[in-house]
Amino acid sequence: MIENKNQQNEGQMSFLEHLEELRWRLVRSAVAVVCIGIVIWIFQEWIMENVFMTMKSNDFISFRLMCQWFGTCVEDIPVQLQSMTVSGQFGYALMMSFMGGLVLGFPFIFYQIWSFLKPGLKFKEKKMAKGIVFYVSILFFLGISFGYLVVAPLSIQFFGSFQISSEIRNDFTISSYMSTIISTVFYTGLFFLLPVIIFLLSKVGLITPDFLRKYRKHALVIILILSALITPPDVISQVIVSIPILLLYEIGILVSRKASKKAGE
Repeated sequence: MIENKNQQNEGQMSFLEHLEELRWRLVRSAVAVVCIGIVIWIFQEWIMENVFMTMKSNDFISFRLMCQWFGTCVEDIPVQLQSMTVSGQFGYALMMSFMGGLVLGFPFIFYQIWSFLKPGLKFKEKKMAKGIVFYVSILFFLGISFGYLVVAPLSIQFFGSFQISSEIRNDFTISSYMSTIISTVFYTGLFFLLPVIIFLLSKVGLITPDFLRKYRKHALVIILILSALITPPDVISQVIVSIPILLLYEIGILVSRKASKKAGE
């Protein structure tokens, strides 16, 4: 009874009250990012040396597993990092803290956004989206893990060891090095939300399972092109990256079929 009353009150909120609620949810999200960012800032040296700098070494966990499982072993990358601007290291310490807060605080941020949108949904839509915060968070962190353990180290290994001439030495700036890792890992995390996006598009009728099946071959070509762009130009790396993306596409077809059936009820 109390829940129904709260739902009625939420439905009767004025436009300004909705804006106020949105503002406070954004404030809570920002506070969460800042708090996590402060913790990361305190341990920035350890994180830099053990999370980011290790990708230059052949002892990085992904390279060790590749050597054991596929027989593809790599050497330490002969790269020296340097900061070319006065505020370079400070700026990327801030960037690392902010992005870390954003990534680790993602479940809470998404929960705040979902809690703001949820009252406007119908009962059937709420029931269908039950557990969405959990599933979205799991997919996002799977993408983050895949980006950190596979895509980013392969990219660093390839570009760090590639030389047009032995006379040219690879001295990367900290800006270039960190941007490559952070952007690759973060965007891979977002890319793993593909099943959720397909679910939402299926709910509003923009795509159907038949559409996804019909253009499966086209999607395969696009996936292979994307894999070639974000990984070194060797077959093993492209296959490693392509397989999870193909699985996500197939999962998206199943999700679309389920969403389309329920939408038609």
